[in-house]
Amino acid sequence: MLNLLRIINYLKPSDTVLAHCDIPCGIYDPHDAIEAAQTCIRMTELILEKKDSGDTNSITRYIVAKEDHAKKAKDDLLIIWTDYFKPEHLENYPDLHEKVWSACKLGSSVKQGVDMKAAQDFKAAIEEIGNIFWETKK
Repeated sequence: MLNLLRIINYLKPSDTVLAHCDIPCGIYDPHDAIEAAQTCIRMTELILEKKDSGDTNSITRYIVAKEDHAKKAKDDLLIIWTDYFKPEHLENYPDLHEKVWSACKLGSSVKQGVDMKAAQDFKAAIEEIGNIFWETKK
């Protein structure tokens, strides 16, 4: 029987699936999103410092890191929004949906360009949502 299972696994290997579970584990924290947004600010600083240097390799790496971290911040924020926040939280924070939507739009702006104000506003928006998150935990 064991050999049959090995043959089946060899002929049809299982797919790997990655996802945040839907079990209400309660392990949510905006810290990673805030840290990722801070990285976007730092990468924007480095890009602006090197823009006239001709160091295209470093600039390219900074851009990729900025885009990756903006995506990570948005993903983390969306997980908190969709999996943690409940209708009862909206009673106390009726503009929560608008705040999350606006923060995610700022994240898209950070990915699309090199704009220090957008990067700083992105982090501030995530911090504001993080403050709401912690208030709901009391």
